Amino acid sequence: MPQAISGINAVKENLKEGKGIVELLIARGRKIVRMREILDMAREKGIPIRYRDRIYLDKISPNFSHQGVIAIVSNYSYFHLEDLMKIALTSEKKGLLLVADHITDTGNLGSLIRTAEFFGVQGLILPRDRSASITDTVHKRSAGGSAYLPVAKVVNLARALEQLADEGLWIVGATGESKADIYEFDWNRDLALVVGSEGKGLSRVVRDQCHHLVSIPRLGHLNSLNVSVAAGTILSEIVRQRGHSE
Repeated sequence: MPQAISGINAVKENLKEGKGIVELLIARGRKIVRMREILDMAREKGIPIRYRDRIYLDKISPNFSHQGVIAIVSNYSYFHLEDLMKIALTSEKKGLLLVADHITDTGNLGSLIRTAEFFGVQGLILPRDRSASITDTVHKRSAGGSAYLPVAKVVNLARALEQLADEGLWIVGATGESKADIYEFDWNRDLALVVGSEGKGLSRVVRDQCHHLVSIPRLGHLNSLNVSVAAGTILSEIVRQRGHSE
């Protein structure tokens, strides 16, 4: 089923990567100056450009600001788990995958993708059920990150973690209850970082598959962070440690 990607940054990054865009919709009367790069890329790739009234674009993207531009894609192509394992284990750098344990909010998922892509994560793994999927809102919130970060969906998250472990990746779960400090943990290994939803955290079956559990030191009164903020904090420490060693 065709899917919409709305917003200047999201459309631009997906055009750069050639992510199956079949049509570009531009609001009539939209200032062309900010659209010039998008229009040039679309013409270069032979993608049809249609000018429509803004109300037409509003109907296609009713819940999020499209900024006068929407890309129509044939469908979003998820990767297979084996693809992500191969990417992580054949990289010149140490493997780094991110696993999202049933994050249902599309805005949080989009922000998580943006954060993961920024810090060089090689792939994101989502469960098929009880999880947000890659939607227009996710594309928008990721600010184009969804064009670059490979995403796989799996039927059984615990089984997927077991497969990753069998291939030599360390499974590290982030949870506030752990006594292990992220700044004292050795991140110089091929690994999959598992993060849970802000409300429920990691599920029991997922915890059971983790080799280690780590936490972010808390100095204030609040008990938790938004999942993308928490992931960004941990990924920043991973990059810092690996940067010194590599």
